[in-house]
Amino acid sequence: MIRIIGIDPGSQCTGIGIVDVDAAGKLSHVFHEALVVADEESFPLRLKRIFDGISDIIAEHRPVECGIERVFMARNADSALKLGQARGAAICAVVNRGIAVHEYAATEVKKSIVGSGRSDKTQVQHMIGILLGVKGPIQADAADALAIAVTHAHTRSSLERVGIPRTAWRRRR
Repeated sequence: MIRIIGIDPGSQCTGIGIVDVDAAGKLSHVFHEALVVADEESFPLRLKRIFDGISDIIAEHRPVECGIERVFMARNADSALKLGQARGAAICAVVNRGIAVHEYAATEVKKSIVGSGRSDKTQVQHMIGILLGVKGPIQADAADALAIAVTHAHTRSSLERVGIPRTAWRRRR
């Protein structure tokens, strides 16, 4: 059994999702949360809360691998910088616990979960609920984080079968 944490970083809300995957590829939901940090009085305190929150979740659930959404360029430079800093805080929390980080583009995650790289958040939420058997609604950022974890589980399984490193997998696309 491999435990995977997925992270959808955000400067106001960071999604966190954890799944287990067995040798046969069967997925099991472990945990999900939307870590809301928008209420902090300063941006540096938001970053600290992201770092501390992810560190605490890793200590409690003990994932061994991590998938995180790769940064995309937003129209607003200030928003892109803040997103990058939130992502950096999340990556530092993971790496600080000795876990390797694997990055996935949003379109790659959507295609893996829904079948289309242009799907919307509600489609991802719906499919994650079906794939993991989660009853009731899942907050959008938490669903995205679970989708990232599931994408990593699928990708790692494919790479093991094919026998090529992840870096070579990227170049083939």
